Amino acid sequence: MLANGTPADSVDEYVKIGKSTAIESLKKFCRGVVDIFESEYLRSPNETDITRLLCVAEYRGFPGMLGSLDCMHWQWDKCPTAYHGMYTGHVHKPMIILEVVASYDLWIWHAFFGIPGSFNDINVFDQSPLF
Repeated sequence: MLANGTPADSVDEYVKIGKSTAIESLKKFCRGVVDIFESEYLRSPNETDITRLLCVAEYRGFPGMLGSLDCMHWQWDKCPTAYHGMYTGHVHKPMIILEVVASYDLWIWHAFFGIPGSFNDINVFDQSPLF
């Protein structure tokens, strides 16, 4: 369900569990991932992280930089018909945008997901909690 975006009632045919059990199992899986990885990987940068990132950036010629900011447009295959107009941009297919700040070591320090694909990067930045 998580990987393919399939509805809960579609997995009952091959997993042989009901919709409510599939939803409950997915919630427990997600809670387990957060419980295991939250303290190390799902957190804001602490003072040590910031100092390390600033030192590396300065050494590489980018003083004051913590990471790189980028927006990625993903095709939304399962977009509801009612949202097609809002999420369709220049590619003429529904898209959804992910905004990310990543450091040189590929740690993701900020993620903002769900903006309509019809927006350009400047409009995404205007709505982002980062700025």
